[in-house]
Amino acid sequence: MNHDPMMPPQVERALREYRALLSAHGITWGEPALGYVRMMPFLRFPEQAERMSLRPDLDAEFRDTLDGEVPRGLVALRLTTDGNHLEHRLEHRLEHRLEHGTARPLLSPGPVPVILLVDSALPHPVEVTADGVPFGITAGGARLLDVTTATLLTVDGEEVDLSGLARPAPAARLRLRAGLPCRWSVTSAGGQGWYPEGAPERRDNDDRPFFHGDDVVLAVPCEPVTIRVTRGMEYDVAETTVVPRTGEETLVGLAPQRLYDAAARGWYGADLHVHMNWAGDLVAAPAEAAAAQLGEDLHVLNLVAGNVAGDRVYDREALQHWAGRDLPWSDAGHVARMGVEYRNDLFGHVHVFGVAAPPAVYHTGFGADADWPPNAAVCGDLREPRAVLGYAHPFHGPVSSPEDVTGGGTRNCTGRALVVDAALGMVDGVEVLHFSDLSHAPGTAEVYRRLVGAGNRLAALAGTDTMLSFTRQDTVSSPPGWERVYARVDGPLSAESFAEAVRRGRTFATTGPWLELTVDGLGPGETLDLAGGETVAVRARAVGPEVERIEIRTAAGVLAESAGREVTASLPVTDAGYVVAVAHGGPHPRAPRGRAYAHTSPVYLDVRGRHVAREEDVRWCLRWLDLLDELVRARARLRTRAQLRDHLDLIEKARAVYESRL
Repeated sequence: MNHDPMMPPQVERALREYRALLSAHGITWGEPALGYVRMMPFLRFPEQAERMSLRPDLDAEFRDTLDGEVPRGLVALRLTTDGNHLEHRLEHRLEHRLEHGTARPLLSPGPVPVILLVDSALPHPVEVTADGVPFGITAGGARLLDVTTATLLTVDGEEVDLSGLARPAPAARLRLRAGLPCRWSVTSAGGQGWYPEGAPERRDNDDRPFFHGDDVVLAVPCEPVTIRVTRGMEYDVAETTVVPRTGEETLVGLAPQRLYDAAARGWYGADLHVHMNWAGDLVAAPAEAAAAQLGEDLHVLNLVAGNVAGDRVYDREALQHWAGRDLPWSDAGHVARMGVEYRNDLFGHVHVFGVAAPPAVYHTGFGADADWPPNAAVCGDLREPRAVLGYAHPFHGPVSSPEDVTGGGTRNCTGRALVVDAALGMVDGVEVLHFSDLSHAPGTAEVYRRLVGAGNRLAALAGTDTMLSFTRQDTVSSPPGWERVYARVDGPLSAESFAEAVRRGRTFATTGPWLELTVDGLGPGETLDLAGGETVAVRARAVGPEVERIEIRTAAGVLAESAGREVTASLPVTDAGYVVAVAHGGPHPRAPRGRAYAHTSPVYLDVRGRHVAREEDVRWCLRWLDLLDELVRARARLRTRAQLRDHLDLIEKARAVYESRL
């Protein structure tokens, strides 16, 4: 029997199990209720979720963030009463009203998915049922439910008609053709999205509907629809509006214009941190990852197997089948691999690209598990000859001191052990760009430069943490590659050549701008061996419509900057150091939710054989180690003194490395 190469039997079995979890538990798939699991239903509305503080009653807290408004994609069912006092009893008559945007055009009979907020102003508890399933709501409480327009919904036995959320509309067909796989967005009035049959109804972080493909046909209403097409960050956006006719097929030929061609220069862009499945509102198959990679022209895709909050490791079966091999849709210009996200919420997460075999340890510190072995020990086991490791989303906001790094020891995925693993050579880079540091004020870049200034040779990396099993979920439902790390590869693209380029630090991370840096003709990851006293020529250049400012930085800070897209400087070199380039820009469609940003890996300036080891940065890292020591003793879940000793021994080894650099 011949099996689909995109769906080996063990992967097919795993996806069936995931569908059963989704059916039984909804968007969380029954994962243990850690904070980020509890937030999953609400992250479909990012602006409101940002205002939430994880109160015990998240449904009511979400309701309170709305201030009476109903964001697009949400329907509010308001429960009110008119009452009067009679014999010390509150008599009431239940009233309800639905609040929503324009009714969705319905092209054929069938239910329409609805995210429903039941908002009660009643002074007593009420029972809401959805197709017979009861949901209790406290007095003045709220409940977020996933239903459809066909759901039999009752409030204390009184039926609520949801059919008015959709309206019949005559249908037409669009055929979309660009000549190459692209990302398409088709919308009608009110931002309603339209998709080919069978395509998941995905929305990105800007709440824009999208799907991938070329020469695709879809049904749309006979009213004005706007078509938008792009192809990842190397392309601009093309847009048009048409009014299709009933029963006819309208051909729309539309292609995006290329802004730059990185591969023609030997540079290839990657998203090193993408999940195929990680709970969510659907179960994603390999074919969806293929469509996204090709439609975004993403040269390298690392699909990571990882847990959420419990023992189950999602996509482990795909890793076991494809470890060490390209995924079936890979070609000369696109490489996809199964990788790993090792996760510990106290000490940090690490993504791994290019693994040849599944690891022995995927996570520590979840449930009743100890925070052991230490991250450095796990990273040591993951460091195969061809694999590269990078700390994922290590810092979540501005950082000005080591105290900001360690914080109060909250288990929030902060990369607290990075200072150890960098010193001991256990990781190759850091996600300077990631979903959790979008202000580009940015804390992660500040810590990255401290680590480099302290003598650690680390590549600037990027990973979006996109999760293909979510169709509408803050940044993680945006397409893979909305942030990328570009690496300069020797020869043809392969998993091995890309990993080697990352290992050598020949990279820059970007939300879109192309960013170049040379120091006396050498680029990121390379080293100038100097005697001291020389003056080197530095040049940085950016390409991209969103770039507003570009700067050249050394360990001492900003050396030169320009309001344009190119800047040059002369740098006298007396001590060992490094040079990086940084590009900044304002909000732009190519920079979801944040400001445009790009950051190179360093060009290193060695003097008389000595690497950079700026005293201020070394002492910054030593203070970080002191705080990490205290945190391990106070907050780590450890069962034996030997486990504690393992952590403290690694901290002391890292301390010896930093002290030797003073």
